[in-house]
Amino acid sequence: MPRTKNSRNPNGRSSIYFSEYDQNWHGRVTVGVKDNGKPDRRHVKSKDKDKVVEAVGRLESQRDQGAVKRPGRTPTVEEWLTQWVEEIAGPNVRYKTREGYRTAVYKHLIPNLGGHRIDKVEPEHFERLYAKMLRAGHKPGNAHQVHRTARTAFREARKRKKIMENPFDVVKAPRLEEEEVEPFEIEEIQALMEAAMVRRNGVRFVLALALGTRKGETIGFRWSRLNTKTKVLRVSKQRQRQSYEHGCADPRACAEPHHKTAPCKKPCPRKHKNCPPLCPPTCAKHARYCPQRIGGVVEVDVKSKAGRRGIRLPDQLFELLLAHKESQDKEREIAGTAWLGEADGYVFTQPNGKPLDPRSDHNEWKELLTAADVRDARLHDARHTAATVLLLLGVPERAVMDFMGWSNSKMAQRYQHIVAALRNDIAGRLDNFLWKVG
Repeated sequence: MPRTKNSRNPNGRSSIYFSEYDQNWHGRVTVGVKDNGKPDRRHVKSKDKDKVVEAVGRLESQRDQGAVKRPGRTPTVEEWLTQWVEEIAGPNVRYKTREGYRTAVYKHLIPNLGGHRIDKVEPEHFERLYAKMLRAGHKPGNAHQVHRTARTAFREARKRKKIMENPFDVVKAPRLEEEEVEPFEIEEIQALMEAAMVRRNGVRFVLALALGTRKGETIGFRWSRLNTKTKVLRVSKQRQRQSYEHGCADPRACAEPHHKTAPCKKPCPRKHKNCPPLCPPTCAKHARYCPQRIGGVVEVDVKSKAGRRGIRLPDQLFELLLAHKESQDKEREIAGTAWLGEADGYVFTQPNGKPLDPRSDHNEWKELLTAADVRDARLHDARHTAATVLLLLGVPERAVMDFMGWSNSKMAQRYQHIVAALRNDIAGRLDNFLWKVG
């Protein structure tokens, strides 16, 4: 029945009433407070009173469960992902993580799903995107990175009540089989260490094999972080390559002379695997040419709190580092003013004293493998090797985590492998136990 004249519900209570003005039933429900501090009061109307009563009850239930969508227009996938990666996640994660998010968002998610509203996109849309990526030749790891990025962004949307249901409660992640890593056997380790000893900065690779230090950590070591009394090497910084960004006031004007305005000739004279597209009029890229460019190889903190650690060097490795320092001091003396290294110098440098470039370091590793007549492998496999050696030596897991700079014990499963020496040891123990004489 219509509400009687001059009657009203207490503040905050829901109301249902008939309007003579538009001949509709109306329902109003207070579900919370707006950003400006005023009540967030939702409105429904219908010619059918029962529909209004049902809608009001549904809003009250959502309010009581804390499941009411925030007011305002629901953003598209493109709008939400752009806001999330640039304003929410981007400023609060490390550089590599942020760049991974941006690649997934701008290269895959927005071009394929950007037009959908975030509350209308279906789980199948994401699953079809993963299948499309795999058909196009992308590695399963790339598809999985896109999945993890979208899942993280939509979880945030659900927390902020941009959506009431998260499609990633249902989305099936693309299948990912981790590549099996084969750590170096003892004979290979010894061959690599022997070959490294006759190369400039060869101790750098001995550190990787013996201590499992990451590439960025090793080329970022400074002499000031080595305590010659305790023989402890502090790990707190690493060198990392970051994309260049404009440091000038007008990136568009700075980039204009370097725009690509015509397609590559056929065949491409620069032998591009995939020739880059033409630059749009608003292009502000080409930051590597900017005189005030920011980025390149920079020194940053290590990956995590657990990564900041002190490693007590084996005596023989400590002596090798001291011998390396003597060689470096002689180089500095010969170079004189041509030595460009800092006062707090890096342990491993170029001949002019500057720190090692990651690409050159990679090439040096490949040359070392050839010189030692050892199979091709990633430099990061040396970290797997060091962790496996600790398993072979029976070092307790907690000590291994501290030594390797891990914050999660699951990393041991990823980095420690069963090698021939361990299999032989198991076989020998079984021999002694099952077939022992007497």
